[in-house]
Amino acid sequence: MSGTSMLERLKRSLVKTRAGFTQKLQGLFQDRRWDEETLVAMEEILLSADLGVKATQRLVDAVRRRSPKGGSEDHDDPFFYLQQEILQILKPPEGQPPPSRPAESPWVVVFLGVNGAGKTTTIGKLASRYQQAKEKVLLVAADTFRAAAIEQLEIWASRVGAEVIKHQAGADPSAVVFDGLHAAKKRRADVVLIDTAGRLHTKAHLVEELKKIRRVIAREQPGAPHETLLVLDATTGQNALQQAKIFKEALEVTGIVLTKLDGTAKGGVIIGIQEELGIPVQYIGVGEDVEDLQPFDPALFVQSLFDNHM
Repeated sequence: MSGTSMLERLKRSLVKTRAGFTQKLQGLFQDRRWDEETLVAMEEILLSADLGVKATQRLVDAVRRRSPKGGSEDHDDPFFYLQQEILQILKPPEGQPPPSRPAESPWVVVFLGVNGAGKTTTIGKLASRYQQAKEKVLLVAADTFRAAAIEQLEIWASRVGAEVIKHQAGADPSAVVFDGLHAAKKRRADVVLIDTAGRLHTKAHLVEELKKIRRVIAREQPGAPHETLLVLDATTGQNALQQAKIFKEALEVTGIVLTKLDGTAKGGVIIGIQEELGIPVQYIGVGEDVEDLQPFDPALFVQSLFDNHM
C-alpha cells in the first residue's frame, strides 16, 4: 500500500481521536492566551484523551518551555512543538533496532493479550501478510482454555492457507507449543505464530503459564521467541496501559499491536504506552479488513493526528 493511501486510511481511523484531542487543543489555543491557565487546560485535555500522567506531563512541559514570557498572544504554533515531542515519544529508542530474522527458520512469534483485544484476529491478519510474501506459516493454538479461540484460529488458518497445530480444549498449552515447533521444523515452516490465553483475573497462573511456554520455546528453538507481541484494544484506553504493565512483568514484550483505533476517541493511549513502558508499537489496526492491520509509522500517525493543523 502506498504511503498516501495509508495516510488517508489513518486519517479516517483517527477521526474520533482528533475530535477528542487535537480539535479541542486547537480551540483552546485559538480562544485563549498561551499562559499557565491555558497549559493547565491543555493538561486536562491530554489526560482525558488517555495519554496518561507521564506522557501528559512531558508534553505540557515541552510546550511550556516554548511559551512566550507573559503569555503574549503573539507566539509560535504550539501544535508544532506538540507534534515534535509526540514524534520523539513514538519513535523507537535509538540503539534498539527491531528484531532481525535468524539464519535458520522458523521465525517464532508469541502473541499475548486479554480475551477480546483482537489477538486471534491479529494473528490471522499477520498470517495473511506472511503468506502473501510467499512464506509458509504455521499457527499454534496454545490458548487451550477457550474452545472458541481454537476454532477461530482454525477458521483463519483455512482462510489464509496456513496450517494449524492444536490439541483438545483444556490441554497443556506448553505441550501444544512443543508439538507446534516440532511440526514447524518437520514441515519446513518459515514462520510460527503462537496464540496464548489472556485471563488476567487469574494473573499469577497466567504469568507462570506464559513463562513455561517461553522456556519450552527457548529450549526447542535457541534464540526464540524472536518476537513477543502484546495485542491491546485501543478502545479500552488506560486499561490497555495497565494490561501492558502486567504482561511486561510476565515476559519480555518486544512490541505492541494496537487494535480498533478506528472505533475510539482514546487513540492517545498509544502515546502513553510508549512513554510509560518504552515498548515500540509495531502494528496498528484501523479497520476490519486484512489490509487494515498495518506496520506502525510514527511520522504518519502524528501527521494524521494533527491533520487539520499541519
